[in-house]
This record gives sequence, structure tokens and C-alpha cells, in this order.
Amino acid sequence: MRKKHSTARSKKAFSTASKPLQPSAQMPVINAHAAGIDVGATSHWVCVPEDSVAGDQSPIREFGACTRDLDELVEWLLKCGVKTVAMESTSVYWIPLFQKLEAAGLEVLLVNARHVRHVPGRKSDCKDCQWLQRLHSYGLLNGSFRPTDDICRVRTLMRHRDNLTRACGVHVQHMQKALNHMNIHLHHAVSTLTGETGLRILDAILAGERDPKELVKLRDAQITRSTPEEMEAALTGDWREEELFVLRQSLENYRHLLKQMEKCEAEVEKALAKVVANPATVEESDRPQNPPPAHPDKPKRKKFRILKAGTGLKRDLRAELTRICGVDLTQVTGLNLLGVLILISEIGVDMSRWRNEKAFASWLGLSPGNKISGGKILSSRTVPVVNRVSTLLRNVAPAVGRTQTWLGVFHRRMRARLGPAAANTATARKLACILYHLLRYKEDYIDIDCLLYQEKMRKNRLTRLSKQAEELGFELIKKEAA
Repeated sequence: MRKKHSTARSKKAFSTASKPLQPSAQMPVINAHAAGIDVGATSHWVCVPEDSVAGDQSPIREFGACTRDLDELVEWLLKCGVKTVAMESTSVYWIPLFQKLEAAGLEVLLVNARHVRHVPGRKSDCKDCQWLQRLHSYGLLNGSFRPTDDICRVRTLMRHRDNLTRACGVHVQHMQKALNHMNIHLHHAVSTLTGETGLRILDAILAGERDPKELVKLRDAQITRSTPEEMEAALTGDWREEELFVLRQSLENYRHLLKQMEKCEAEVEKALAKVVANPATVEESDRPQNPPPAHPDKPKRKKFRILKAGTGLKRDLRAELTRICGVDLTQVTGLNLLGVLILISEIGVDMSRWRNEKAFASWLGLSPGNKISGGKILSSRTVPVVNRVSTLLRNVAPAVGRTQTWLGVFHRRMRARLGPAAANTATARKLACILYHLLRYKEDYIDIDCLLYQEKMRKNRLTRLSKQAEELGFELIKKEAA
């Protein structure tokens, strides 16, 4: 007979034949009341200091992953006098336990599993929790970044909205495929298939209209991508019932996802109303002294345009985001309301979590690497980091490079020197430093005059050339104007 599974093991101490890890006499103990937890899908292994348990009880226990087991785990840690906990970020199984520990008032360090996987002598989950407890007691572990709970709620909704956006793109591809099978080139005659003209023509086709001349009458007068004659030729094809069925269902799914996205944005607005604004905590003496801008006038505010079609943001959340951030981030070149919303949902507004803008850019994976061995630089590539903010800043960099701003001049200069990919990374790092400064010191963004920036680059270039000429034994002489 198969043994019935029971959670009774969560109440028993784990007795192991091997002795617990002995503390080192050469390293000072930084966290005396530290615990280590190895997170799993069905059970969690917990290790507390040996002197925190009474009698012959084992400092290692295994608890289940159910809610009542997590409550017992937290109660046992509090009974043992634990004040700080280190746990591995295993998939998403750590989230319920992290929230329980955080609600109990314990300091929780979420450790990247890659940072401790090379520790020798670990062959089981029991050994994992012992190593985590030992390393954390010596202060050798660094916790991963996690925003506050109110920001995490907004982040969950924004990531769900991103999934809805991706699903909309899949159904648009299905519509394009069905049109291609019928040799209808509507998505080539208009800039976007889901625009106002494209949706009007698709509705007319699904309503039974097949005459290209009648369909062309539904086009917008502002379309310049194709002429009426070209669009009439693009709307002539082989109408097949099965492809029209696929087209109809794909369009229905697309519009259903748009409605779901509007509901998601309504929930995002409710969650933003509960976010507490973080005021500037920097003293005036610590505030950097910047030179006065060339144009001290307040920049004009970008006008928010509600998109009637597509997956863009439908709600004007500028006032709410300005309240939370303390500054209007949409004035930064390349950022719109959706970009600012993604930025805030991922990192929050508390920039004191990073010591300076360089540390913030390094956390985003936008700083050059420093891999040196034997005095030789092996690699200076940026560290591969999966970060939505980093991806956002890299994606807006090419658009920034097409603007007539100092950031655009910087992007074009880096593109000529390093290539497009490195220029995008360099511009993204500039944007990250600007955002850190604005959120940390709560100052309005003021665009520098391009002429001032170009003059500064010219002076730097002359200084560099003068030093090179002096090293080679030459002297620079200014050429007189004719």
C-alpha cells in the first residue's frame, strides 16, 4: 500500500548523521541572530544558530510549502530569536515566504542562487540552508533589490499589461497571415493594421464587402503610405471562407484583449493612488551644485494624446505620477507616460537604495565590465542583466538619437565612434544617471542647449590634443582666420 503523504514532518526536527557546520574562529560574526532558508517547491529547509535551540534539539528543520506550514516556520524563527534571514530566490516559490517573513518584522535578504552555487561541500538541501546561515552570519551575502509592497502591486499589474500587449501582437500577426493567404496586402498599404483605417476596412470586409473601390472609400485622407490606386490593388485578392473565419476570430480576440487592457489600467490607477510619495531626503549641503542652465525657462509640457486604437496608454496618469515622483519625468527626452509608469513600477522612487548614479547604472547592466587578470583587460563588455528598465532605456535610445537635443548629439557622437549597439547602451546609461538625479534630488529636468554641449565637447577635444602634442614634443598653434 502506498504511504499517504503527511505534513507531520514540518513539526519534527531533521536529524542528520552529519554534524552541523562549525563556526570559524578566524572570522567575526556580523549577524549573530541569522537564519538560512533553502526554498523549494514543496518544502523549505531552515537552519538557525545552534545556540538558539534548547537542549538536544536540532537547529535544522524542514517545513512544508502550504500557508499553515509557513506560519509555523515564522513562529519557530521568532521563538529562536532570529532577526535576519537569508533565502535563495528559487523561481517564484520564495514570494509567499518572503511576504510572511517581511510581515513578521524580520529582515529578509533575497540571495541570488548563482552567487552561492560555487560553495564546495553542498550535496543536499540540508547543506544548502546551513551554508546560507553560515555565510549570512559572517555578512558575506548581499540581498537582491525588491521595491516596497505598494510598488510591487503596481509592478504586478504592469507586467500583466505587458503580457496582454504581447498577446495582442500575436493576434495581429494572425490577422496579417490570414490576409496574406488571401493575397490581401492591406497591412502593406497602411502604416498599421490596427489603426482607424485598417479596422474600418477589416470590419467592412467581415461584413461582406468585397469591392475594392468601396473599401478604398473608408481610408483616411491623411494616409500618405499609399495612393488610392495602390490601396485598391492591395485590396484585390482571393476571398476564402476559412481565412475569413480566422480573420474574424483574431479580430475579436484582439478587441477583447484591448478591453482587458483598459480594465487593467483602471486597476493600475487605483494602485497608484495608494502609493506613498517619497520626499527628497537629501540635505541642501549634499545637493550637487550645477551651473545655471542656458534657458532657465520652464520647458513646455508634452501634450498627452489619447489613442483611439492600438495598445497605447488610454488614461492620463501624469498628475498621479508627478505626485509620486515629486518631479515630471515625462520632460526627459525619450520618455512618455507609459515609459515613466514602467520605470516607477520596476524600481520605485526611493533612490537611496543605491549609493550613487554609477551604482544604479551598474545595477541596470549599463556600465562597462571590469574583467582584469594579470594586469590585462580580458573583457569590458556590460554584464548581461534581464531588467525591464534597462530594456526600456535601450529601446528609446535610437529615438533619442534622432532628436535635436544634447542627448541626440551625444548618441550620434557615440554611434560614429562605437557603433549603434554601444551607442544605445551609452545613451541608456546617460538616461539612467539623469533619472537617478531627478528622483533623488526632486529637481525639474532642464534640457541643455546643444550649442553649449558642443562647445564643451570642443574644449575637451582641444585639451586632449594639447596633451598629446606636448607628449610628442609639438605645440598647437591656432590658425588665424583669413
